[in-house]
Amino acid sequence: MKEVIAVVRMNMMNKTKAALTAAGVDAFFAHEAQGRGMGFVNRKLIEGAEEGFEEAAVLLGEKGKLYPKRMVTVVVEDDEVDKVVETIVETNKTGKPGDGKIFVMPMADAVRVRTGETGAASIG
Repeated sequence: MKEVIAVVRMNMMNKTKAALTAAGVDAFFAHEAQGRGMGFVNRKLIEGAEEGFEEAAVLLGEKGKLYPKRMVTVVVEDDEVDKVVETIVETNKTGKPGDGKIFVMPMADAVRVRTGETGAASIG
């Protein structure tokens, strides 16, 4: 099993839910999140602000803030990972900074609380 975590734009969440459902992925979690990519930060300004230069801190302005995002978590069998990742990419890709990020991690096990089922039976 694998855990696929995708960080997407807030305004793309409904499209992402619909696309995952159309791809046959009905079970997933969505969380409110905040974050930013490296493209939104000027490292030299941050270093200047850390060194105490007020001008650098002022220039950071809005570029240092965190942006609202959605984090989608899907646990699937290994053979479904590519389908999930491709679906999320196709749905969210605009070609502009901030389209999101996808992380794929191994999942040791899962347990369905109601029945006690484990492994693949618990996520199906």
